[in-house]
Amino acid sequence: MRKYQREDAIAQMNHWGKEKKPFLFLIDYEEKDIRLTALEEIDPEECLFSFPTQSNSTNTISAPLSEEILWYIEPPTQATYEKAFSIVQHHLMRGDTFLCNLTCKIPLFTNLSTKRIFFLSHALYKLWFKGHFVCFSPEIFVRMKEGYIYSYPMKGTISATLPSAEETLLQDEKETAEHATIVDLIRNDLSMVATEVEVEKYRYVDKLTTHKGAILQTSSVVKGKLPTNYRERIGEILFRLLPAGSITGAPKPKTCEVIQQAEGIERGFYTGVMGVFDGEDLDSSVMIRFVEESPTGDYYFRAGGGITAMSKCTDEYEEVIQKSYVPIY
Repeated sequence: MRKYQREDAIAQMNHWGKEKKPFLFLIDYEEKDIRLTALEEIDPEECLFSFPTQSNSTNTISAPLSEEILWYIEPPTQATYEKAFSIVQHHLMRGDTFLCNLTCKIPLFTNLSTKRIFFLSHALYKLWFKGHFVCFSPEIFVRMKEGYIYSYPMKGTISATLPSAEETLLQDEKETAEHATIVDLIRNDLSMVATEVEVEKYRYVDKLTTHKGAILQTSSVVKGKLPTNYRERIGEILFRLLPAGSITGAPKPKTCEVIQQAEGIERGFYTGVMGVFDGEDLDSSVMIRFVEESPTGDYYFRAGGGITAMSKCTDEYEEVIQKSYVPIY
């Protein structure tokens, strides 16, 4: 997949949008590694993807696994996590941010290759990029369809095995405030590229199955009307919305600075955006639920969550561990 600079990527996406030429795109969080390729030119030995409307993978999962999945993570110590958490809390108390997404890079040991994870995992959006990562994301970024743009912010997680889990999640004060902040941020973001922006559906619950049990997550739907020539501006529109609000926080520019200070490392493709334009419509996903492969062949799971002034360090630490799963069942 060819690597582009930001402005060149925008121009290429606008051109392909105007020509109605189908293409795949990967945009890393820092916008330093941007990959574009026409769908007809994708080499399945280098990249496999499976999205709701497009796929270059013919593999289907029908038989159960013949062996036990080995999946062992080495989460950061609670003291290490607390150090980063304290930096975020400091900025929350100062009013620099109201919600900040704090993430971790976690060593992972498994008997599955990244390519096998791609084939065996169940997710709305999956992508394998040889030598780089595999992503099995449940989160939509934006969809552009028939003159409208849709975003589906996902924020708020709980184990489905807990008693009255859905009621507990919906009534949790911290999760409620976190979700409201993200929905407001996404509504403001879409207003930069669309008109008639509205929250079409607010805070519904999805159930996700994992190899460690089911979890519940809350999402909303935000919708806006695009300009009539949006396809020939498709790159411009997409990059205007980056980085995704759900994996940064609010206000976005200052919160991105807080993230850099607290995390201390680049995220790379993790929490970036992947998507496909089919010649008419665009569909994209936030790259969460993510296994990174280092140049030396080591694996790392990337996970995180939103931090607010009401957050408790122990709870947030446990949520990171809970999210370090693979949806194979």
